[in-house]
Parts: sequence; structure tokens; C-alpha cells
Amino acid sequence: MSVVKIFPRAEEPLQAPSAKPVAEVPAASPERVAAKPVAGNCPPVPEPYPLDRAFHAMLARFTGGISPVALSLAWLDWGTHLAAAPQHRMELSRSILRDTVRFLEAAAHATSQEPWSVIRPQGRDRRFRDRQWEAAPFNLLAQAFLLTERWWHEATTGIRGVSHANEAIVEFSMRQMLDMLAPSNFAATNPQVLEKAFQSGGENFVFGWQNWCSDLMRLLSVSKPSGDDQFVIGKTVAASPGKVVYRNDLIELIQYHPTTAQVRPEPILIVPAWIMKYYILDLSPQNSLVKYLTGQGFTVFAISWRNPDANDRDVAFDDYRKLGVMGALDVIGRIVPGRKVHALGYCLGGTLLSIAAAAMGRDGDSRLGTITLLAAQTDFREAGELTLFINESQVAFLEDMMWQRGYLDTTQMAGAFQLLRSNELIWSRLSRDYLMGEGSPPSDLMAWNADATRLPYRMHSEYLRKLFLDNDLAEGRYRVECRSVSLSDIHTPMFVVGTFADHVAPWRSVYKIHYQVDADVTFVLTSGGHNAGVVAPPDESWHNYQVMTKAADAPYVGPEEWLKLAPHVEGSWWPEWSQWLAARSGAPCDPPSIGGGDIDGLPDAPGDYVHT
Repeated sequence: MSVVKIFPRAEEPLQAPSAKPVAEVPAASPERVAAKPVAGNCPPVPEPYPLDRAFHAMLARFTGGISPVALSLAWLDWGTHLAAAPQHRMELSRSILRDTVRFLEAAAHATSQEPWSVIRPQGRDRRFRDRQWEAAPFNLLAQAFLLTERWWHEATTGIRGVSHANEAIVEFSMRQMLDMLAPSNFAATNPQVLEKAFQSGGENFVFGWQNWCSDLMRLLSVSKPSGDDQFVIGKTVAASPGKVVYRNDLIELIQYHPTTAQVRPEPILIVPAWIMKYYILDLSPQNSLVKYLTGQGFTVFAISWRNPDANDRDVAFDDYRKLGVMGALDVIGRIVPGRKVHALGYCLGGTLLSIAAAAMGRDGDSRLGTITLLAAQTDFREAGELTLFINESQVAFLEDMMWQRGYLDTTQMAGAFQLLRSNELIWSRLSRDYLMGEGSPPSDLMAWNADATRLPYRMHSEYLRKLFLDNDLAEGRYRVECRSVSLSDIHTPMFVVGTFADHVAPWRSVYKIHYQVDADVTFVLTSGGHNAGVVAPPDESWHNYQVMTKAADAPYVGPEEWLKLAPHVEGSWWPEWSQWLAARSGAPCDPPSIGGGDIDGLPDAPGDYVHT
């Protein structure tokens, strides 16, 4: 398949007026690279020394992209403050003696027929909840591990004087080290593995070895995970019929065919995150939000981002706004003239949509009829465990690693997300695949998750610094075209979805939109995580949610009060949103023509960029 050439080299200027020429990687030199101006005649940004960057990039290969300085400073902060807290150390000593006595007393009855425990697994930890862990000596191993885990949590948290950021890094690091040593990770100390080996005559280890060899071969050949061949883009996933109606250097805009005789006059624009492929919202037909919306009588457009490479190193964050959101709105305005647009942004796409909407509100652009944000943050001060990887030292280290490559590699992003839930995504999987000799059945969501994308150096650096590190958007310092924007300039009705078990965009962080915008906000808190909570088709009965609307002039209600006041609803939130959109749409009318008739040479959905 031929792919349209985009983002040319520096000697080939872009045709799009909003794009910038691409600079070559600066050569290592003892002289300081000259300050480089950014778009819109903003003040120039000085470049770091290239030799320093090259050294950091080399070092990153051995540390997995983690800054050793940031890690060392965190442990130094914790260690010195703990050394200066003699009474705290005494309490920790009493705690370990108390736990030891309780453990030894319980161990005396470890062989009894009655289940016993000194401590229970916390939260979503399912490693030791099966009946096999109740028998000796495995109950002793599990209890000893859980007590050790709890003691280290007490030892790494609550030390007076330690910064919150450093405390979180130390606690997270120690948790990762302990998780590696959990008895569930080893065949000899995992009763479920031993039972499986006894029942199968050791066949599980043969299958586990085959799984390991198969995973290694796929890793070396950079091929898709096993079973993903049944999820083919354009056939079994991303299969909703439609047409690419516009293409520029960064996006393909897809217009989906209507499936009802009449449609609502206001179209829907989907702005997905570009850290993964767009079709998370158009998975298998039974899981497709796009298919659901067209079935509800809406005209749906979706942005498909191009997967960047090293030649796109200087693509800026604002290019995604101009060539993405604003470019799509311009095209939709030509296809469906005079109509307001229902805009939806998912994850990072929702953050981008919020920035675009704030700039539009500032400039008097009233093309948006409603705004929907799915698991999208606009305040990054409490952005969950992802902030563990975001401080000045870590961002500088990551920038230097990206500077050499021109982009953030897919494995770097995937590894960070897996570490946030290492019990479920790393160690439990290794135990299941390699010790039990089983394997997860393939799913459309897993196939999508493996279809990762790269992130341009400049864009990701600006995203980390301006949003995560400095929180400029929430604090009124974010600038679009060298003029400040404020979320308070958004007066458009909003539908905001947070997911209860979200490790990427914690729902309490998403909830902050309530006091940032001057608009009616309908907030939904749904069951599930960052992806499974959003992909919630009505046919799946296990979903539930809470929902409540706050008028623009109503008093603020905090998240804990909201939890008590918002009514509970069984089922998917999709019908709730569809009804909300319908109430803010006009009477059904004939569907618009695909692309307004000007789509020569453009492919059918899902387009070409999704394959890059």
C-alpha cells in the first residue's frame, strides 16, 4: 500500500500554512546551539548543549528512559528525612515486631483446617485470593509477603519533610521491587502452578516454554501478538463504512455513512488521542461507539491521526490543534454548512479539544454546539501515578532520549502504562502465560492496545512541560498563537465522563472541569478503567454509572459530595449521552452528502493513515 508522503524534510517546505519546517538533528558540538524561535513570533527557546543530550540519550538505553538522577534524589530525600526522625524509626521497629509476633502466633495454627489470616490483600490485588493459598505452607508465604508489603508502605510514606513527589517515587519503586519477589511469581511457591503441573503431568511448563519462545520471536520480529490476526483493520475492527473526506499532513478525516433514513442536523466530530490509533471508538461492530452513534441517527466524523516518524521531530503540539481540530471543523463546515458541531475528545484528544474550545471562545468562534470529554484531564496537578515519571529531571532526560530518535518510541509509552498496573499487566500475565502455560484469549481491545504509535519529539516535550510539569492550562498560562487562553471562556454545554478505576486520568482529576469552565456540566462516573469504562456498549450488562448535572451558575459541589448525591444507574452510559445529545440537537432531516461531493482520490474508511 502506498502512503502519501507528508512532513517533508527541511528543504521541502510544508504547504499547510500552520505547519513549521522540520529541522535536522543538531550535531554534537562544544558550542551552544543558537536559540530557536517558536511559532507566532513568541520569545525564542534556548537549546541545550548537544553533547549533554547525546550523553543522556546513551544513558537512557541502559535505564529504560528513567532518569537515575530523579530516582536518586527521591531516595536521598526519603532516606535523610527518615534518618532525622528517630521516633518514627522506633514506631517502624515496633510495627515490625508486632507483625512478627502476630505472624508467629498465626503460624502455629497454619496447618488447621480453618482458613486464617493476619492480613488481607488490599484493593484490586487478586494474587492470593484463590483457595489454594489457604493451605500450608503457601498461606505462610502469602501472609509474610503481604505483611512485608504493608510495612514497606508504612516505611516509605508519611515521613515528615519528604516532598509528596519524592515520597510517591520511593513508594512506587519499592512496590515494584516487592512485586517482582511475590511468591505468586515462582513455580515452587505458587500452589496454583503446582496443582496445574500435577494435573497435567508438567505439560503446563511445556506450553509456558512455547509461549515464551513465541513472545520472544514476536519481540525480535516486531510482529503482532498471537491471535491478533483475527482482528484486521477495515474488516473486523475499524469496520464501520465510511469515506475519507479530507487529508492533510497530520490527519485523515473520516465521514461515516448514515444507517438511518434521517439524521440529526448537527454532526459529531470525534477527536481521539494520538498516543494510540483512533479506532478505540470503532472496535468490533458490537463494541463500536461509531456504529452506535450512526444507529442513533447522528452524522459522525472522526479524525485518524498519522503515525509520525523521525522526520516529524519538530511537529508542535499546536500543529495538532490547527491541522487536527480546526482543520476538521473547517471541512465539516463545508460539508454541513451552518450547523453547530457536537465535538467529542478522548484522553489526550479531549485535552486538545478543551484547548481548541478555549481559544475559540476567546476569539468568538461559536461553531461548537456541545463538548464531550472522555477520560480527559485539563488540570494535571493530581494526574495519578503517571506524574511519577514527570519532574524536571525526568522530563529533561526523556527529552534528550527523544531528541536523538526524533520521537518517543512505542515501547517507552507502553512500558510506563504497564508499570502503573504491574500486578495485572506484567506479573499476573507472566505467571499465567509462562508458569500456568495458558494465555489470554485475544480480544479487539487487546489488538488495538498492541497497535501503538510514536510521538513527535517537539510535541511530546511541549505536552509534558506545559501541561504535566507546569500545569499551564489550568493555571491560565497556556498560550495559543502567543495569546493566553482560559478554560473559563468555554460557555458550551459539556458532557464529561470519568472512569472509576482510571490509572491514566483519575476521575477526581477529570472532575476539576467543574470549576474551570463557565458552562453547564453533566458529569458521569462510570465503572471500569481508562479504556474498558469508555468502551461500554449497552449489550454488556455489567456496566453502571452515576450522573448529575451542574448548571453554570450553580454552587460548586466537591467530588466526595458528588459521590453521595449523584444517582446510580445500571447499564452503559452510551444511551445517557445519546439522549443528552438529542436534547441539544434539531429535528431529524435528510443526511448530508459524503464529503460534499469533493472526495476524488481519497480512500474508503478506515483510510491510509491508520496503517502507518
